[in-house]
Amino acid sequence: MSIITPSYNTGRFIGETIESVLAQTFPEWEMIIVDDASTDNSPQIIRQYAGKDPRIKPVFLKENKGQGPARNIATDMAQGRYLAFLDSDDIWHPEKLEKHLAFMQQTGAVFSHTSYGFIDEQGNKILKDFHVSRKPVTYKDLLKRTEISCLTAMYDATKIGKFYMPDLRRKQDYALWLAILKEGYPSHPLDEVLAWYRQRKNSTTSNKKKLIIEHFYFLKNQQKLTSVQALYYSFIWGWNGIKKYYFP
Repeated sequence: MSIITPSYNTGRFIGETIESVLAQTFPEWEMIIVDDASTDNSPQIIRQYAGKDPRIKPVFLKENKGQGPARNIATDMAQGRYLAFLDSDDIWHPEKLEKHLAFMQQTGAVFSHTSYGFIDEQGNKILKDFHVSRKPVTYKDLLKRTEISCLTAMYDATKIGKFYMPDLRRKQDYALWLAILKEGYPSHPLDEVLAWYRQRKNSTTSNKKKLIIEHFYFLKNQQKLTSVQALYYSFIWGWNGIKKYYFP
């Protein structure tokens, strides 16, 4: 099991993130942390944990490259059959890997995601938990609704190969899930809250209008949809996003 973790100036949170991995009931993992030229104390914290547990494998970049390239470096290094993703400010339930892996093996899924909750910068639970749908998610499904969150995704690299994120400053993980789905591998949902996404102040997710406009151009330019298709899916995606945060 390989855990892909990019890190950039998350010294306030990365210790808690690593602790949530160390607490996993499934012990056979490697956590590849690629620090993207942080200017805070993130590198020191990462080195402290890596010095205590050889399963934590750090990489320190000299220049900031962005989350996509950082994750791709970790993906290249990954030795595990399964690849899971966890950003350096989010946390996992102690049984996340054990339950998620068992679910994939029982169902034969090669790509999967779980439900998740939300926390604030202090680690307090906020909002209502987001629950995944009951059926496997396809390419068109994900165009309409951001159901697969990075901290819950897992895929079997021995069955579908390694997938890499495009060099985008935003939506690089979303583009990765779409690429896997487009190849004909639906993502199977496990409706159990096994992770918590940290909402931080001044997050780009707070500006919904800007997000919808960015989504339109992402679909048109990166996914090569027509303007009509991009407008159609962006409208549905935006409405589903509003329901997700304000009318769960």
